[in-house]
Amino acid sequence: MKKILIHSGYIKLDQFLKLADCVSTGGMAKALLQEGQVRVNGEPEDRRGRKLYPGDTIEVQDQGTFAVEGGGAQE
Repeated sequence: MKKILIHSGYIKLDQFLKLADCVSTGGMAKALLQEGQVRVNGEPEDRRGRKLYPGDTIEVQDQGTFAVEGGGAQE
């Protein structure tokens, strides 16, 4: 499991996918989500704006599992 550090209280799923190098654009994130290739905490997710918090896990088909870690100011 790869850990991704965020410096705020949360991060939106589409931004997380870019930060984790799963996609390079927001459009690619949208397509990935619409194809059902992303799970958050074990549940399928298709909302780009889903807020992720430290402790959440994200599974991306064919790319692995990621964990959100906090390290900055909380909002």
